[in-house]
Amino acid sequence: MADGRPSPHEGPLSPDMEEWDDFLRGRYKQGKSQEEFRQYDAQANPGVARFYRLNHEHQSFDYVIHKEKEYFPLTRGQKSIWEAAEFLNTLVDDSDPDTDLTQIEHLLQTSEAIRADGHPRWFVLAGFIHDLGKILCLWGEPQWGVVGDTFPVGCAFSEHIIFHEYFNENPDLHHPIYSTKYGIYEPNCGLDNVHMSFGHDGYIYEVMKSYLPQEALYMLRYHSFYPAHKHGAYQYLMNDRDREMFRWVSEFNKYDLYSKGHAKPSLKELKPYYDDLFAEFFPKTIAW
Repeated sequence: MADGRPSPHEGPLSPDMEEWDDFLRGRYKQGKSQEEFRQYDAQANPGVARFYRLNHEHQSFDYVIHKEKEYFPLTRGQKSIWEAAEFLNTLVDDSDPDTDLTQIEHLLQTSEAIRADGHPRWFVLAGFIHDLGKILCLWGEPQWGVVGDTFPVGCAFSEHIIFHEYFNENPDLHHPIYSTKYGIYEPNCGLDNVHMSFGHDGYIYEVMKSYLPQEALYMLRYHSFYPAHKHGAYQYLMNDRDREMFRWVSEFNKYDLYSKGHAKPSLKELKPYYDDLFAEFFPKTIAW
């Protein structure tokens, strides 16, 4: 790009970042021991490993605060949910002949799996919109600043964060405050008071926080916070409300990781249901 920012078609992963999703589905299969996690990580393809190295090197407290100020005021214009999804559809991987699902179809796979299990309509809606924040890539953000396992910044990095060794080049590692257990936070202060690494999770939470119930907002905000909901890390920052709400994050995670199968959803057949669902929760357009 002329302004020096990376193109969405540049980076260690393919443009649609499907390798990261595939890596997660394999890593978080139920029943893995800590040793099996380490072995699985050691076999990661070079693109995934480089992606995590960049993420861990650059996701510092100062970087996060800068990005929150840039994106959380929601000044990127008004879009409907369908318009945002169609915009995300332009994030494609033309080099992968085996990928024939659009981004919208991937979203529908998740939401339809939730719907088939009889969950509330707000849960179905969360399934459809949870990855819409990936449109950050289309505004020039690097892949490592859009997806990836999320974690608190401003305090010590948990050993349960994947590829923990890659934090060696992060400027916060030796910061006199940020490197301590609690850092800038108080014990059990609650995650609402904690700055998380920047990416699509936190961004879509900001977009949706005026429209959805708290259970859905926790799903959106923390669905990539794998150190917590897969390994139990950072309990010392959570309060009782966080712990109660995380059961919804764990329930959502089943669909986020494991709903992508071979069935290709029919947008034409499903669109009337989702038109009605979106109209129930949102005005015609919302701020992005």
